[in-house]
Amino acid sequence: MEDLAQTFEYLKQFLTEERLSKIEHFSQESSDFVLPVMDDVYQFRNAAAIIRSVEANAFHKVVAMEEENVFDPNLTVTKGAETWVEVEKMAKNIASLQNIKDRGYKILAVSLEKNAVMLPDYQITEPIALVFGTEMEGVSEEVIDFADETLAIPMYGLTRSYNVSVAAGICMYELKQKLIKSGIDYKLSEEKKMKMKIRWAVNSMRSGKQIIEKYLRDHHLEL
Repeated sequence: MEDLAQTFEYLKQFLTEERLSKIEHFSQESSDFVLPVMDDVYQFRNAAAIIRSVEANAFHKVVAMEEENVFDPNLTVTKGAETWVEVEKMAKNIASLQNIKDRGYKILAVSLEKNAVMLPDYQITEPIALVFGTEMEGVSEEVIDFADETLAIPMYGLTRSYNVSVAAGICMYELKQKLIKSGIDYKLSEEKKMKMKIRWAVNSMRSGKQIIEKYLRDHHLEL
């Protein structure tokens, strides 16, 4: 933790007061208690809208499982949210979901299948990974079978599904509200928060990658 703190302290000199203040302020609410997982989402506007919704609710990370499609957000739609949201890319397979599960996440497929629990009724008590499916086909049957539960958003009209980016936005907001009211300690640990602040600082700098790589090399550090 000391190495992390010293690294961030070094990076501060490259940040404006405004950017540093923003990093310090918004990092306090950040959480990885809800982890959105994109199951081969391919439309770049949807990818971008998902990134915006995730950041707006301070979850700050998504997993993009890729097979045929590359998760490539349209930067004109993200409005800068890509600076703050970490995208971890994985292969689209059950092994990737098992990897996430091994990190302590309960796997929830966002689907009407398998006696889905409706979002307003869902009680969040542990870290969850929400799997959102492709635009045309939704979550695959393989993923639904692997998931611990399925979660669905109530719909009251003739349309039987939401656009994937809309579904992600609704889920992120509703789950955030549930966490705020729950009394659960859902925010990042101090170590995770410091690592995130370092990543935000690096992303805020014109030559951030080169600067951090030189610093770590000179000080024989690995983050």
